[in-house]
Amino acid sequence: MKRVRVVGSGPAGLMAAEVLASAGLRVEIVDHHKNPARKFLLAGRGGLNLTHSEPLDYFLNRYGPDRAFLETAIRDFNPEAVQAWANGLGVETFIGSSGRVFPKGLRASPLLRAWLRRLGELGVTLKSQTPWRGFDEVPTILALGGASWPELGSDAGWVSIFEAAGIHVNPLLPSNGRQLVKWSEHFATRFAGMPLKNVTVSVAGRTVRGEIMITRDGIEGGAIYAVSRALRESGSQSLTLDLKPDMADDMVAQRLSWPRGKETRTNFLRKALGLTPLAISLLREVGRDDPKSVVVPLQSAAPIRRAISTAGGVAKEEVDADFRLRKFPNTFVVGEMLDWDAPTGGYLLQACFSTARRAATALVKEHKS
Repeated sequence: MKRVRVVGSGPAGLMAAEVLASAGLRVEIVDHHKNPARKFLLAGRGGLNLTHSEPLDYFLNRYGPDRAFLETAIRDFNPEAVQAWANGLGVETFIGSSGRVFPKGLRASPLLRAWLRRLGELGVTLKSQTPWRGFDEVPTILALGGASWPELGSDAGWVSIFEAAGIHVNPLLPSNGRQLVKWSEHFATRFAGMPLKNVTVSVAGRTVRGEIMITRDGIEGGAIYAVSRALRESGSQSLTLDLKPDMADDMVAQRLSWPRGKETRTNFLRKALGLTPLAISLLREVGRDDPKSVVVPLQSAAPIRRAISTAGGVAKEEVDADFRLRKFPNTFVVGEMLDWDAPTGGYLLQACFSTARRAATALVKEHKS
């Protein structure tokens, strides 16, 4: 039985190991942490979003300019295949009202336990607390992650090894994370942890509808994450919110022209436009009355260590269509190590699963030829 190695025990590494072992190869997973898939477990605390059920062409467009880089891998192991795979582990999935796909129970731990049990039955071994030292002659799939949540495993220590080997790595940058805002102390104290639902967020010509969350030092949430790339690539220092996307501009203007009489501004805005206390206070915070065009000044993205994911990574030209390193043909790179980006909503895990399966399938074919 031929020996192969997977470095990294996150979702991409475990998926690669499963494909390799199912083909009869002797697989060893190496990881510098004690326990596998720690970031995967953390992600599952709020409901493990495996993939999304929307039509595949629309799904692929979520990757923006990275679509062409990932498309073949995702078509080979598509969202329906992810659901079938989870069901095959004995973990039933369901589609939420937003179209997102979750395991029933919404937790990562039952799926991970079933997955590790399957890998054990296939003879996969896990060598923990063992760092990757660099390239050698052992056929290897690298799934070392990006640079977010470093204490959970993805500490980007591999970058210096790649650069020393002459492999270009685009800078790792925070994605799907908080944007820092200098709120007043009163606003931050009163509203931190509160959501603004059903709003639109616009940046550099991109508009997304969803929910945002106020934090003590900024703003985050699904709608903010969806414009991460636009913020990063445009260099914009602000974003624009529409707090009443279902109300036409002329209707808002008409209602704002109503005589206020003796009513306070807060009561007037609440009655005329149905705004929540948070929305009204946000208007005051940024010095506006018009809820259709609320410009929020930004300081910067929050540090990468607390971002959900990272952009940047091994440059596309450094790998072939199977994610094999051109300079080290016995080594593949998968998951978040590669230079691609996507919003939350199932797109991150889907690309990790799909790139891992693509690389592992290529390695299996090579060993059988």
